[in-house]
Amino acid sequence: MKTLRALLTALAFLAPASAALAGKIPLADISAYLNSLTTVDTQFTQVNADGSLATGKLFIQRPGRARFEYAPPDKSLVLASGGQVAIFDAKSNQPPEQYPLARTPLNLILARNIDLARAKMVVAHVEDKTTTQVIAQDPDHPEYGTIALVFTANPIALRQWVITDDLGQQTTVILGDMHQGATYGASTFSIDFEAQKRGL
Repeated sequence: MKTLRALLTALAFLAPASAALAGKIPLADISAYLNSLTTVDTQFTQVNADGSLATGKLFIQRPGRARFEYAPPDKSLVLASGGQVAIFDAKSNQPPEQYPLARTPLNLILARNIDLARAKMVVAHVEDKTTTQVIAQDPDHPEYGTIALVFTANPIALRQWVITDDLGQQTTVILGDMHQGATYGASTFSIDFEAQKRGL
């Protein structure tokens, strides 16, 4: 019940009064908005497939780079860089688990050029009066899973995403206010640097 209350509290921020009756945001406008994002940082709340919650800070540098810093007691780290995703488990002294970014739905929003109008990329595009949701997949590899992106309008802002992986498990990431335009050092997204720092 505590987990459910926390999730409902986070979701409440997705429907500000100013977004009421905003109408469905066109795919071309959403693509333009996503392509305009270069560097972004924000707080996030993550709802895992088992219902557990985690919080932390997210850094994005498009194309292709992201850093999820999980807050205590978790302290884990997920990096996307160099075409790879690396998961650093704070409870392990083993090297990070790695797999290709291209095999994850997250690759769709970290791509250099995002075109949601591409054939077979968007499998759903709906609105519920306060938000617009776009469910997208890799049109060449739909078996990799989907990412459902939720936006508010006026101005357009990405509020959350839900990744459904190739096993059907869902992970929801709810975003706070996004800050754009920061400059990050090269080590921020470096998998090798982080491994060396941790002695792995």
